[in-house]
Amino acid sequence: MSPAEEQALIRGIDGAGIEPFRFQQWLGKRLTRSFGWHYDFTDASFRESAPIPDWLLPLRARAAAFSGLAAEALVQALVIRYDPGAGIGWHRDRPVFEHVVGVSLGAPATLRMRRRRADGKFDRAELPLEPRGAYHLSGEARHLWEHSIAPIDAARWSVTFRSLA
Repeated sequence: MSPAEEQALIRGIDGAGIEPFRFQQWLGKRLTRSFGWHYDFTDASFRESAPIPDWLLPLRARAAAFSGLAAEALVQALVIRYDPGAGIGWHRDRPVFEHVVGVSLGAPATLRMRRRRADGKFDRAELPLEPRGAYHLSGEARHLWEHSIAPIDAARWSVTFRSLA
């Protein structure tokens, strides 16, 4: 992806009606919007939402090719803007989703991974997220490991595509 394509995606995300992430009664520092399917963390509901917009379809096709999936298999898109100081805590994506393909835009960051061992300690790994880079979580990385992104002092955007389980 070229820097110009990255900037067009960033403009698309910023113009997509992003809102503070809601988790039960709390509001997160990151701004989000889901397309295709939406998981609501206030009541644990899952429902269809607005279709993935046309401006995201070329990126979805590239994400699918990167991950070895059909573009149509990636039925959900989540766009996020992380303003300076915003991150995302340790989590696994909801079990309704299977493949997770992310594209990182803006500032570089680090995707942190951890898996609890039988002795209660953690195995840990880190994956650098370069601007315009992608990652694919499937298999053990998707189901046995948690991931997070520590807050950074710069703005960052992401697009995450998911397939259904």
